[in-house]
Amino acid sequence: MKGKYPIGILGATGAVGQRYIQLLENHPWFEIAWLAASDRSSGKPYAEAAKWRLDTPLPERVARMVVSPAEPEGAPKIVFSSVDAAIAREMEPKFANAGCAVISNSSAYRMAANVPLVIPEINADHLHLIEEQPSRRDSGGYLVTNPNCSTIGLVLALKPIEERFGIEQIFVTTLQAVSGAGYPGVPSMDILGNVIPYIASEEEKMEAETLKLLGKLEGHSVTPLAARVTAHCNRVAVEDGHIESVSIKLGGKLGNKLGRPVTREDILAAWAEFRPLAGQDLPSAPAQPVEFAAQPDRPQPRLDRNRGKGMAVTVGRLRPCGVLDWKFTVLSHNTIRGAAGATILNAELLASLGKLEPGPSRWDGEPAAAAATAHV
Repeated sequence: MKGKYPIGILGATGAVGQRYIQLLENHPWFEIAWLAASDRSSGKPYAEAAKWRLDTPLPERVARMVVSPAEPEGAPKIVFSSVDAAIAREMEPKFANAGCAVISNSSAYRMAANVPLVIPEINADHLHLIEEQPSRRDSGGYLVTNPNCSTIGLVLALKPIEERFGIEQIFVTTLQAVSGAGYPGVPSMDILGNVIPYIASEEEKMEAETLKLLGKLEGHSVTPLAARVTAHCNRVAVEDGHIESVSIKLGGKLGNKLGRPVTREDILAAWAEFRPLAGQDLPSAPAQPVEFAAQPDRPQPRLDRNRGKGMAVTVGRLRPCGVLDWKFTVLSHNTIRGAAGATILNAELLASLGKLEPGPSRWDGEPAAAAATAHV
């Protein structure tokens, strides 16, 4: 690529907006060209509008950029969105109708029938749904979403198993980091020394999004996976990194092929050999999307959340389940793989498929290998 794609960020001053800025510094394909936030931030230099809270310095170029009003006028044709769902429901279609590719971390349109909910390693073919959006026909703009932070880790761990053996039932309990609530998140007097067994709408999101992500694109819509899923979501006093305890009942695929029960070695092999073609060559994609931690007390957020630069999911504690078939633990970095990194990876996939407007210089060369395999 001879030039970079200029991108804009909606919700640039928030927690996920700051992660976008951190992860996009020196990105080989994308360059931040426009920042937008609420009216109280508009017109201010970014360093004044946002209190930088990450553990790397705020890039000087971004610090000097003036925050723009959150309107399509003046925005680049590629926009990363991290605004609240209620705001996104009204705002994101305005940008799509104005011809922008809106790549969103918001939950507002994840379950819309004509909006792709995508994890590149899982369901890149679902991107075809952008062609069902009226804005795509009228202006070229469209909307693509990534899942909830807790759903992403779960589905990446489930996909290799579902592909080989089928899954009929999923039972998941989450222990979710406070950063998932944004800043300032949960008040310290509520969370320190405590567990809060309720996160508004989180369980419903996990249950619905999991089945859509593992479903099949059939014609003009996605048929959800025919499985039953139940989720229990808890907020805990951890800064970053969501832990999930998962139990699954397998389907009949392996029995039909091999005529024997699924073993521990079968599941470990499914995770170890999971090398999806779609997304493999993208800059933010981890070389191994699902990593197994063999130690009996792993994964742990402090020790394992940054595997694959925060983009890999770690699984561990695989053992038989006395109620279903198998149980295990999943860990993912909720603000990298579960939020900003997921949006960036989706944008990289769209670029590799020729679905983004070219940057200042033309796209030079063939799309990445994902284009040949994703059937978009």
